[in-house]
Amino acid sequence: MLDHIRPLVLATLRNRKGVTAAEYAVLAVGIVIAVSAAAVTLGTTISSKFASIFG
Repeated sequence: MLDHIRPLVLATLRNRKGVTAAEYAVLAVGIVIAVSAAAVTLGTTISSKFASIFG
């Protein structure tokens, strides 16, 4: 049974396309987290500025 799985695992480890896709996915998640944090922080600041100007 393990004789059939070993070549598949080795082929997967040699395939760089999957690694590159995973790296891009991690990078995209990091960007989404950074943009979300900035939006939450700036959203509160901008909202309070508008409230003080127009409120």
